[in-house]
Amino acid sequence: MIPRRSAQASLAFSCAGHAYAHIFEPIFFIAALVLPGELGLSYEEVLTLIVAGKLLYGLLAPLAGWLGDRWSTVGMMAVYFLGLGAAAMGVGLAQGPWSLTAALTLMGLFGSIYHPVGIAWLVRNAEDKGKAIGLNGVFGGIGPALAGLVAGGLIAASGWRAAFVVPGAVVFATGLLFVAMVLRGGVVETRIDRKPEPAASKGDAVRAGLVLSATMLCAGLIYQATQPALPKMFAERMGDTGLWMAAGGVTLVYLLAGLTQILAGHLADRLSPRRVYIAVALIQVPLLLALAHASGLGLVVVAILAVSFNMAAIPAENILLSRYAPAKWRGTAFGLKFVLSFGISGLGVPLVSVMRAATGGFEALFMLLAAAAALVALAAWQLPPERGPAAAE
Repeated sequence: MIPRRSAQASLAFSCAGHAYAHIFEPIFFIAALVLPGELGLSYEEVLTLIVAGKLLYGLLAPLAGWLGDRWSTVGMMAVYFLGLGAAAMGVGLAQGPWSLTAALTLMGLFGSIYHPVGIAWLVRNAEDKGKAIGLNGVFGGIGPALAGLVAGGLIAASGWRAAFVVPGAVVFATGLLFVAMVLRGGVVETRIDRKPEPAASKGDAVRAGLVLSATMLCAGLIYQATQPALPKMFAERMGDTGLWMAAGGVTLVYLLAGLTQILAGHLADRLSPRRVYIAVALIQVPLLLALAHASGLGLVVVAILAVSFNMAAIPAENILLSRYAPAKWRGTAFGLKFVLSFGISGLGVPLVSVMRAATGGFEALFMLLAAAAALVALAAWQLPPERGPAAAE
């Protein structure tokens, strides 16, 4: 039996880790509005500096998950906090494009640990998995939301370097606190679920794995492409308000969108995660089409709704993945998910750069993302029928 104190601590550190996992990319995308003048590069060239880090963020996730399964979950979380904090401070201290690229790549390397290890750790310690994943998802939304305030405030006060050094120091300090908790027994390692579920059949597991691979790739592409596009869209379509409108708009969108995951997680626990997954994908289609052409206040409203429904899929998706993956391989399974969601889908960043350079705007990009949302709904329809109480809802 997992000690209650350790389970509560795991929820707290997992939530903090999720916020940290999502705060630095948006900070970079906001800093990218001023970096061309600092580095002598174009905006599109600045965006390419983070591509290697984004690819590692996803591609190394299976290795991180495997190490969590086979070595130590809490050990990997300690490496995550300390490594990510140090790498972020390194970004702020970088001199020139090459050293900046190297530091961003290290951020991707250490950042790859969180999702396969932290989410699997959370699920293992949770009784109401959807509720815990939903709460954890709120913190994933708080990360990008804080990024707007952190980046906007620190860049205005002390320059773009402070926007990485200050939060990097906070993450590193969290790692020191986490190590202290582990050494004192406040956080303990466990290999069993606090609330186990019946194992899925081999056939259902294979079918779900294939379907979820397709849906996670498309949903990840939507998230990854929207995140760098929004700051530039706000800066261009909201009038002559510049950096503060981009930062404030990103903050508002991701803060409100993140909060929706509590409700989404509750619905996935109480109803059918499969039906929730399909519904939120379908709703995204018209919203992404509207986002292609929106401007002014309408842009903010549509962006909030589009990102909210994209993020609302996460609790249902994680419940489905944990349900069909064997418990002893769950970290590895989540790692494979994030190869798709953050590795291959990380190509959404160069996609933004290429499509904007080719078309001069974002309209074609969001039409493509609307098609990806439709594919998510179509593929999710092929998931195995619900088992247990959810099937009767």
